[in-house]
Amino acid sequence: MSETTLTEDLAVRFARIALGHVTREYPNKPDHVLAGPQDARTPRELHPVFFGSYDWHSCVHSTWMLARLLRRYPASEVADDIRALFDAQFVTEKIAAECDYLGAPTARGFKRPYGWGWLLKLAAELAALDEMRWREQIAPLAQIFAQRFRDFLPLATYPVRVGTHFNTAFGLRMAADYATATHDNALGALLQETALRWYGADQDCPAWGEPSGDDFQSSALIEAECMRRLLSPRDFLPWFDRFLPHLAQHEPTTLFRPATVTDRTDGKLAHLDGLNLSRAWCWRALAGALPEADVRRPILLDAARDHLDAGLPHIASDYMGEHWLASFAVLAIDAEG
Repeated sequence: MSETTLTEDLAVRFARIALGHVTREYPNKPDHVLAGPQDARTPRELHPVFFGSYDWHSCVHSTWMLARLLRRYPASEVADDIRALFDAQFVTEKIAAECDYLGAPTARGFKRPYGWGWLLKLAAELAALDEMRWREQIAPLAQIFAQRFRDFLPLATYPVRVGTHFNTAFGLRMAADYATATHDNALGALLQETALRWYGADQDCPAWGEPSGDDFQSSALIEAECMRRLLSPRDFLPWFDRFLPHLAQHEPTTLFRPATVTDRTDGKLAHLDGLNLSRAWCWRALAGALPEADVRRPILLDAARDHLDAGLPHIASDYMGEHWLASFAVLAIDAEG
């Protein structure tokens, strides 16, 4: 059975994985628009803070994981290495360069909404640490992404329900932690209003399209986790009953069946290891929202364990998964529900 608590040994193991790639510049998959020859620059030149981990968003959420592990085990054997990394990366000139990049017209949709949500999640985690200097340094970058949510959400008539980076429920859910950490009640209200507009009437979700061949999120479960995070328990539980009314019968069955990965050297197929871990995160968080006596609670926790069993052994099987999977494992094991 997989570990379901974040022990110090496991935290050190995950931290060492991330420390090995957050400053590894290559291989790299930029999400970058060239408006002219002057824009042909290296990843480190484009993103002096988040140039590693194969792509910008993976570097951001691997950095979030390091912040979480530092908060959980501030005296671990890797804690000083994490602090040294943050001191080297969260400096004024590097953060300013990341902000400048976002000012280009070609960067308007950069990493929307996945990277937006993760950057805000990182800022929220840094705000929970005793060291104030890092939260203060990243604040200007976080404020840009918070404003992008404010500007974009009123324009977004429809949600995006895929199981990849473009899923809008994931972006809302992660941004909610930033709104709470910064006491930004207006942003929190906008996130909640948008979630209700997009998802409030959903019911009897069949989940028939899951999983697709390169999913790393469950569109059904991340929607439920988004609503759990943004609604009060009084409002969430009736919505959840309508949205997935047959969980006590282990339906939809596809949500309970871990995904099969056939080639972990293929970046898209390796996404399915992430699907197993992100489902485990959602199952655990959703179970935590149910009353102790609810018959669905042990069913959801069993599903979480099954998905952890499927995903955890493959955190570092190949760099296509190694550069990002550990952060989803931490989400799952250290689920806050």
